[in-house]
Amino acid sequence: MNMRKNSSKIQTFVRLIHHYFIYIIGLSYVAAALWPEFGLRIHNVEFSQRDILTAQLNVSLPTTMLALLLFNAGFAARTADIRNLLDRPKLLASGLAANILVPLAFVAAMSRTLAFWHNPQEVQQILVGLALIASMPIAGASTAWSQNANGNLALSLALVLMTTLLSPILTPFVLHAVGYVTIGDYSEDLHELASGGAFAFLGAWVILPTVLGLAVNRIVGQAGVGVASPYLKIANMIVLALLNYSNAALSLPNVVAHPDLDFLAAILAIVGGLCLVMFAAGYGLARALDATRADTASMMFGLGMNNNGTALVLASTALAEHPQVMLPVILYNLIQHFAASFVDRAVSR
Repeated sequence: MNMRKNSSKIQTFVRLIHHYFIYIIGLSYVAAALWPEFGLRIHNVEFSQRDILTAQLNVSLPTTMLALLLFNAGFAARTADIRNLLDRPKLLASGLAANILVPLAFVAAMSRTLAFWHNPQEVQQILVGLALIASMPIAGASTAWSQNANGNLALSLALVLMTTLLSPILTPFVLHAVGYVTIGDYSEDLHELASGGAFAFLGAWVILPTVLGLAVNRIVGQAGVGVASPYLKIANMIVLALLNYSNAALSLPNVVAHPDLDFLAAILAIVGGLCLVMFAAGYGLARALDATRADTASMMFGLGMNNNGTALVLASTALAEHPQVMLPVILYNLIQHFAASFVDRAVSR
């Protein structure tokens, strides 16, 4: 009886945190802007360095926390449900293609539009930020939103797992592509990152933890996953908030100390536009394929939400000399959750 009561309390606590999590993320950004010291300490905790192929891999506290998030995602996945999607490969394949091609088209359009912007340096920072957003796998949080909206959870999980497992191929492709529309150091950094750094980073901190999580999932079974699930959700939310705080501490204090309002307004408008385009693409693609309401909800959350925690850690380790490139990623991360909340309410109606 006591175990059931404790389980019920934990479930209630998880639902409470999840309900207010967007506000927790917002507060983490405020804390990073006003009190960045602890966030910088987290970011600077480094355990060791390893050479993987042609890239140097930093084993640090942020990368370890990222690995924990991906391990938990793999551990909690219901892989049996994903097999059901083999009967509908067109829907999954279309989602995977749109997740790469739509943001690339958006970045190409922005590179031409921003040619008229008065500060070329800011243009490059925005484009690199968009490249990081576009190159990331679909966020694991999209499955939670899909589940809340009674979407097709198998489709959501398949999109997350497939984009994650394919990220060593897709991420360098996107980074190289955007590298050709940027100039100077920004272009060189993107090509260098795509040539080795991103592959080693994703392999060590995204693919390996996800695969290990899936392996442990198979060992303990769904009963074990069910027991651990609420505790993992709490751990995920704590780690995600700390990661956002730590990464934002690198760039937001400078924004507060020296605000560039037109630059911030431009970033907000552009990443808001990208988020709107991605959610709309999910809706349009699902409708074009005559998908069900559940499929449509999952496609919208899948295409609209990217794993920006990975993007922020990657930017903070590989592009530390250009901290402003993290601003588009930070703002997109915040906007995508607000957009998901709006879509959730619309779908529920």
